[in-house]
Amino acid sequence: MNSFATTQLRSTELAQSIIDAPQNYRVLTGERPTGPLHLGHYFGSIVERLRLQRAGVESFLILADYQVITDRDSMPRVREFVHGAVLDYLAAGMDPEQTTIFTHSSVPALNQLILPFLSLVTEAELHRNPTVKAELAASGRALSGLLLTYPVHQAADILFCKGNLVPVGKDNLPHIEMTRVIARRFNERYDKVFPEPEALITSTPEVPGLDGRKMSKSYGNAIALGMSPDETTQVIRRTTTDAERRITFDPQTRPGVSALLSTAALCLGEAPEAIAERIGDSGSGALKQLTAEAVNDFLAGHRERRSELAKDLGYVSEILKRGNERANLEANQTLAEVRTAMGTNY
Repeated sequence: MNSFATTQLRSTELAQSIIDAPQNYRVLTGERPTGPLHLGHYFGSIVERLRLQRAGVESFLILADYQVITDRDSMPRVREFVHGAVLDYLAAGMDPEQTTIFTHSSVPALNQLILPFLSLVTEAELHRNPTVKAELAASGRALSGLLLTYPVHQAADILFCKGNLVPVGKDNLPHIEMTRVIARRFNERYDKVFPEPEALITSTPEVPGLDGRKMSKSYGNAIALGMSPDETTQVIRRTTTDAERRITFDPQTRPGVSALLSTAALCLGEAPEAIAERIGDSGSGALKQLTAEAVNDFLAGHRERRSELAKDLGYVSEILKRGNERANLEANQTLAEVRTAMGTNY
């Protein structure tokens, strides 16, 4: 059995174990606040976080603002994006009593873990990481030390709170393996401080952007959760489709049409082929109208709650303050254990 199949099998076992004993798990999840959260985030990660929350699993949700430094265009607006993300989390139903929401830059002890962790990996291991390769190719810039060591930063994010479960898609499995390697090497060299976290492979679908590529802030093809209904409709209307009037689901040869069908399907809970059959020969105009209505109806409740929350940004700041305090308590305790293990607790 190959390694991915083994991980999938273990993931199935973990899913049942979570149901039976949620108190045995602590989850670390999060994202880089490089722009507004969009439908891809909602279906790709927020839905899974809510599922774990309902199951009773304690979670730490990191907004990795320090990691935005690798994206120079986003840094001037990082505060706006952090606050926007918190609004979306709360509007979606994240409970700050059960899910600790915090920012990377506010937890100094977490970042201090990076130094001993860096001593446990080789340069060759860092260069092999697929995310480092992809980010470098997309940036068009020289490889910075920050980007090269990105997998080690993620390991610190997971291990500072003794996270033992990380929900990920297949593409992010190398990060979990790197974290496991770092935890194992630290425990072997010094003392057993860290768990070796396991990956919970999510079955959430990949949401295509409006141009058929992966939905991404950097591609400009995303439907942000905080858009107004009119903004959503305009973005969808500008989607490039094709001249063929009959609507069919064919992602390879009709990316624009298929992306709209996929988006509508997720929001309506239907198969894209069924929606295509229903529209038939009515053309791309009818498809765009149906998709805009589906998205706006689906997000109506979320946007209403978000709008109410946005009236009191002091509450958002208070959620972050409480989350940062909790994360600092965990990080300070872990760093103290690390110093004791290494003999540097003077």
